[in-house]
This record gives sequence, C-alpha cells and structure tokens, in this order.
Amino acid sequence: MARRRGRPAVPVEAHEGLGALTPSAAGAVTWLGHSCAGIRLDGLLVVTDPVLRDRIFHLRRKGAVDPAAVDGVDVILLSHVHYDHLDLPSLDRLDRGAQVLVPTGAGGLLRRRGFRFVREVAEGDEVDVGALRIRVTHAEHAAGRRPGTGKTLPVGYVIAGTRSVYFAGDTDLFDGMDALGNVHLALLPVAGWGPRLPAGHLDPVRAVQALELIRPHVAIPIHWGTYAPWRRPRGADAPATTFAEMAATVAPAVDVRVLRPGQSCPLN
Repeated sequence: MARRRGRPAVPVEAHEGLGALTPSAAGAVTWLGHSCAGIRLDGLLVVTDPVLRDRIFHLRRKGAVDPAAVDGVDVILLSHVHYDHLDLPSLDRLDRGAQVLVPTGAGGLLRRRGFRFVREVAEGDEVDVGALRIRVTHAEHAAGRRPGTGKTLPVGYVIAGTRSVYFAGDTDLFDGMDALGNVHLALLPVAGWGPRLPAGHLDPVRAVQALELIRPHVAIPIHWGTYAPWRRPRGADAPATTFAEMAATVAPAVDVRVLRPGQSCPLN
C-alpha cells in the first residue's frame, strides 16, 4: 500500500505483497479490484459492484479475489448495469439474504437470481440498513440497457455511519459534487480498461479535480489496472500513480492510498 501526503509518489510495484491491513475499530475498506470494494463499517459489510471473475467477455483479470473477502456480505451496492459493474455470475457467489440496492429498472435481474431483499433506487433516495444510512447520489455516466431491464440511470452512493464513504461508481465531474457532505473516504475511479477513456469517466486529472470538490480525508483510486483485453498492458499502474502524484501537489490535505487488490485501508 502506498501513502501520499505532499511527497514524491512511490511506484505501486514497490508495495506488492503487503497484504491486507488489520482493520481499525471504526472499520476498513478493502479494494478487491476494478470498482469492487468491501467496506466494513459499524458491524456491517458493504460490497460495491462485485465483479469477481477471472474473465468477463474479452476482459481478463489480473489477480484473483479471496472468497473470504465477500463472505457474510450484508449490503450490495450496484452503480449501473454495464457488464463490468453488474456481473450476474459474480453476484451468484454472494449471500442471497443480503440487501441489494440497484438503479431503478434493474431490480428484476437480481430477483430472478434469488436475491430476496432488492430495492430499486434513484438519485436522492436514502436507505437505512442497521446503523448505516446510504444516500444515493448522481453519477455522470451513460445510461445503460441490457436484456431484462429498461433504460436505467447510473448512481453513486454515500455510506454514512461513524465514518462516511463515497463510492462514485462510474462518473465524470458533475454539478453538486462539492455538496456530497463531510466524506471521510472517497473511492474514485481514475481510468478504464482500454487504451481510450470515453466520456462519463474520470481520468487522473479530473479525479484530482474531484478531490478538490469533495475534500475527503482519504482517497483510494479504483477502476484501474484490474481488467484488460488479453494481456495486461505495460504502464497499467500509471493512472493510480499519476493521480497520487498530482494529488500530493494539488490537494495535499487528502491522504491518497494506492492499494493492490486485496489490500485494506483502515477507517480511522
């Protein structure tokens, strides 16, 4: 795990093999690759966009997911219906008794897979689960369709308890991003899976601009270096390290943590 606070960035490769950190009393966030994170907060495990397979169509994954990382999931947050974010075979690995939040129009996909507690949500909704309040936010990303759904709008989430975590899903900058509230930790996408990044995504430069708007205490770059067509390209870590280097200059008050899949950041 790499930490940045106003110093030159250390290449991600120098931190291989650290493993997961011991969670703090407040909880921890474990990045599981792409947009999937396990958030342990106030006695609950929240998993975002669980895409866990070695291969999705032409995309191949670098590094496997430890099944224990998603055992006992309480809440599943799905940001949108694109196949690299809502993967039904990956969801089949998870507890059907978990609470599932999914954009309006896509709930049937989950109910047909046997999930018993599915809630369709839209921007502005708030859902209480145990001690957590989950607020549904805007996401500036292409609307999605897939078999079994109508047109669905992407969303992000703020998970609030004794700490607050912003999961952006897939998004670009949007009006109101500076009004997300007092966010302790932000999970921000910084890249994609191909050589070009289409509209509706954050690259490292815009992700740093998002830091200036959100002003979290801690930020973890996501959506980089996990999936790629065929062979993983050289320089796949560049988006995360570029983001960390720029943030150290532009937003030095934010503690940027660059994680490998399976590594954790305590929520303290």
